[in-house]
Amino acid sequence: MGKALRLILGDQLTATLPVLQDATISKDIILMAEVKEEATYVKHHKKKIAFLFSAMRHFADALKKENYQVRYRYYDDQNNQGSLLKEVKLALKDTGCEEVVVTSPGEYRLLKSMEQWENQLGVPVHILDDTRFYSTKQDFDEWAQDRKTLRMEFFYREMRKKTGILMEEGSPVGGKWNYDEKNRESLPASKSVPEPTTFSPDEITRAVLDLVKEEFNDHFGDLEPFHFAVTREQALTVLDEFVEQRLPEFGKYQDAMRHNAPWLFHSHLSFYINCGLLSPGEVVEHAEAAYHAGTAPLNSVEGFIRQILGWREFVRGFYWHYMPDMATDNYFNAKRDLPSFFWGGYTNMNCMRQCISDTKNNAYAHHIQRLMVIGNFSLLSELEPEQVQQWYLLVYADAYEWVELPNVSAMILYADGGNLASKPYAASGSYINKMSDYCKNCGYSVTKKTGEKACPFNYLYWRFVDNNRDKLKDNPRMGLVYKSYERMDDEKVQQMRKDASLFLRKISSNEKV
Repeated sequence: MGKALRLILGDQLTATLPVLQDATISKDIILMAEVKEEATYVKHHKKKIAFLFSAMRHFADALKKENYQVRYRYYDDQNNQGSLLKEVKLALKDTGCEEVVVTSPGEYRLLKSMEQWENQLGVPVHILDDTRFYSTKQDFDEWAQDRKTLRMEFFYREMRKKTGILMEEGSPVGGKWNYDEKNRESLPASKSVPEPTTFSPDEITRAVLDLVKEEFNDHFGDLEPFHFAVTREQALTVLDEFVEQRLPEFGKYQDAMRHNAPWLFHSHLSFYINCGLLSPGEVVEHAEAAYHAGTAPLNSVEGFIRQILGWREFVRGFYWHYMPDMATDNYFNAKRDLPSFFWGGYTNMNCMRQCISDTKNNAYAHHIQRLMVIGNFSLLSELEPEQVQQWYLLVYADAYEWVELPNVSAMILYADGGNLASKPYAASGSYINKMSDYCKNCGYSVTKKTGEKACPFNYLYWRFVDNNRDKLKDNPRMGLVYKSYERMDDEKVQQMRKDASLFLRKISSNEKV
């Protein structure tokens, strides 16, 4: 190889990636850039931008200390080129590098752009595989071949066998693959919750916070207080404290929600895994070691590992398998615009108010808040999929298209018609009431099915069931739902439809609900 320009993206902050491991430190140039095109193609949450810019700057400093030659472009540099391609082009001119090396990006859009770079730049461009996953895109395609349905549970079992994680002599530890039935407890009011691991901003982070205040003031979300980990060392501390303090009870309470308590027993590690400060392998190994040491029960450890070894690997393979069509799927032909309260406006629905407020404050909400509250509402209200996808992508600091799009389009909205999920994740208010204390502080009554004070999730749910009868009635997992619906009093059904229509008219006109 000649002198190489090695590009590192903001979600590739991993020192063991081949793009770095293969570098000739004395010769090659490492390029990192805070570019407008990537920061603003959707108006990302202020905290998300601050987190990634600070993590990038700290990572660049760490590389410099290892004697790498780093060319770092700050967002407010007057010579900032505005796009990755233009930054690469200028760097080639300035440094005399003869080729470009980059790790394959996590977004279909960006990969397709990079595949044209060689022609546009006139030098070889080497796009290396991202080695931070247990399985490759090709592994997933081979597993998916000739399968009528792709289900995470079966993929997860294959991954367990392949890796030997939580396995004994070819069988799952404890005799079962999945302990999900033990992981659905509501959180008692008397149960205390450990504080999340937090860090005070250092000089680098404070400079980034000032930049975000100046350049991204019109973006969604609260910038401060800012307490994320921004270095590998800090991220390792988050991992250690999760395993020690929260993993033991993570399992049984992972689906629970509590008023004004956004963090609970969750790991908060997805920020750091998805940007590269932590590897999935070391996180899984740390959790498995806690089980073998007797400091965390099997249901917690298996449930946590399933999120990474199972779900995270599955959605990544699923994304590349179904792109680009997944981005425009709309199985239910949903067309309603996002209500204004998604951007922080007030609503009498306390569950939505809590989850959106948590998101606005923290650029974070846990998976049940995302799926069964905000997502469930989006599905039942027939919100247009591309608008919902964009919202989820920009509001969460751990969101990148490869992980966000399958979760939102295929799982939350069932927009692909069942390639990923065996049924829509639709539910009435009773589920939210079971798993949270939100309903106790709500302007609506979860026990009422009709009328002005009825929980909107109740009548919206049955309207969804009725409206999509032709598409869902033959789904074996929906059989009991339709039997219940057919037994309902016709007058009650008509009133629910009337209440739902009134509610949907209000959110379409951005009236307060």
